[in-house]
Amino acid sequence: MRLHLVDGTFELFRAHFSKRPGATAPDGQDVKATVGVLRSVLALFTEEDEQATHIAVAFDNPIRSFRNDMFDGYKTGEGMEPVLVAQMDLVEKATAAMGIAVWSMDRWEADDALAAGAVKFASAVDQVRVMTPDKDLGQTVRGTSIVQVDRIRRRVIDEAGVREARGVSPRSIPDYLALVGDTADGIPGLPGFGAKSTATLLAHYEHLEAIPDDPVTWAVKVRGAPRLGATLAERREDAMLYRSLATLALDVPLTDDLESLRWTGPGDDWASVCESLGQGGLERQAHALAASRGSAS
Repeated sequence: MRLHLVDGTFELFRAHFSKRPGATAPDGQDVKATVGVLRSVLALFTEEDEQATHIAVAFDNPIRSFRNDMFDGYKTGEGMEPVLVAQMDLVEKATAAMGIAVWSMDRWEADDALAAGAVKFASAVDQVRVMTPDKDLGQTVRGTSIVQVDRIRRRVIDEAGVREARGVSPRSIPDYLALVGDTADGIPGLPGFGAKSTATLLAHYEHLEAIPDDPVTWAVKVRGAPRLGATLAERREDAMLYRSLATLALDVPLTDDLESLRWTGPGDDWASVCESLGQGGLERQAHALAASRGSAS
């Protein structure tokens, strides 16, 4: 048995900016992103490599969290296209109507829910598949029991894959992002620290606090070490803050048990939701898929 945990906010943006034809509800609302999320999630039950049985989808709603109280520059929904803002409640309602467990985050972020869920259920399933390419989720990867799946590039990223991609272990991903930054989340990083120099340091020292202030004592050779060492010594407090921002919370209060994440088909309000979206075909598709899975089991 595998558990699929989906980054719904990522899927919402991906669907909106995709080349897929638009979708307009009978009332005139642009619902391309919402319909795209529903189709993407539904496809997980039939894709050869996925064959999902248990699933949850996490959303940021709104795109603010406790991290905004820690750092003014952290990401917000400012500048987000109104057409996407208008669908944030709608996509959650529609996903839940399809019979999918929805984790709606406000104080925490969707990524926190994905990380907390992965850790919570890892021992109860053969594999947790975290469906997002976001690099901060690399910190949750454990061997082959918790993996990331990048559906765009058709890649499964296990612990060896994290090391290959970033040059560090999953445990060092928050430290890595603290130094190189993460523009998607508004984490600026420290000047001069690139992917190669950061990976070289953290592959040896693993965490920020283990890196000596004096680069002369560094056990690894890094290009521009005197300059980088001076920057780290001067701005170590900033780096520690950035690491806190990049560290995913595992204390999100997820109340679901594993059985509640099993998909058994759409809920009673699925038909009315699909009617409001103008998606009769999607309504029938979900019911047919649920029926075929029920007969197969």
